[in-house]
Amino acid sequence: MAERDPLTAEEVQTHLERWEGWSGDTSRIGKTYQLDYYTSVKVINEVAEAAQKLQHHPDIDIRWERLHFSITTYSVGAVITPLDFKLVAEIERVAAAHGAKTVS
Repeated sequence: MAERDPLTAEEVQTHLERWEGWSGDTSRIGKTYQLDYYTSVKVINEVAEAAQKLQHHPDIDIRWERLHFSITTYSVGAVITPLDFKLVAEIERVAAAHGAKTVS
């Protein structure tokens, strides 16, 4: 399967089960972390570097002690692809390095 091939609903669910706090469907996945504002900005900068290497960028929302990432592959019609989960792995790596907690 190619990086930008759409995943089925079952495949998306299987991938989501591997990552704590991530949810979504075949069109978009997302997760919210609890993190102070200054640390959130650091996380965003590091995720931006990883996203640039993948040539795949998340939508990001920063609020009071909340940092939310939302992902879809716009280039193939706003669906979930294996590339989205590569980005999830990078976001998780960076967030964990900064002590981010999952918002339930």
